[in-house]
Amino acid sequence: MTEQLIKTFIVFFLVIEPVSLVPMFGALTRGGEAGYRRRMALKSIGISALIFIIFGLGGDYILRALGISVDAFKIAGGLLLFMLSVDMVFARQSGMRSTTVREQDEARYREDISVFPMAFPLIAGPGALATLLLFMIDARDDVMQMALVMGVILVVLMLTLVLLLATTTVMRVLGQTGANVISRLLGVVLSALAVQYVVDGVSQVLAS
Repeated sequence: MTEQLIKTFIVFFLVIEPVSLVPMFGALTRGGEAGYRRRMALKSIGISALIFIIFGLGGDYILRALGISVDAFKIAGGLLLFMLSVDMVFARQSGMRSTTVREQDEARYREDISVFPMAFPLIAGPGALATLLLFMIDARDDVMQMALVMGVILVVLMLTLVLLLATTTVMRVLGQTGANVISRLLGVVLSALAVQYVVDGVSQVLAS
């Protein structure tokens, strides 16, 4: 159980990638007072938690209603995570965790950036939601396991909140280059995990 919790924590830490969110949050709240940044950080995490809870509890039912098998979703989810990991390794903006130029312009003049773009797609993006659904499918019919997965996500979100609240300090210590280095290292690990999801899905399909 302890090993599973550690694995779950590492996976969600890799996918949500709190360190890389710090420079994005700093740029979106540049010029704002400390109270504004604190308010945006709290709202972003709160809304992200709500998205994760809703998707975690209802995502499996959506797959069943659409007739999508677990193995098919593992393959699709693995490919999605692999695309995300490649962008992390090359330290470039991912379409799954970034915004378009028009969306960036809109966010720049938006006073409340907690829902968009912070909560979605930067925190609770497609990659993180796909990962959540993969874990919830594996824990299907085990309420305790499902609760532990959600608990781990909340812990990662709390760590993300701490980093967002300490944006000025973190950027002073790491800088953009330091954040990119960490992102590259995490991307390598995530790519291996993504390939494993695809392998497991394909193996199950061939076995059946």
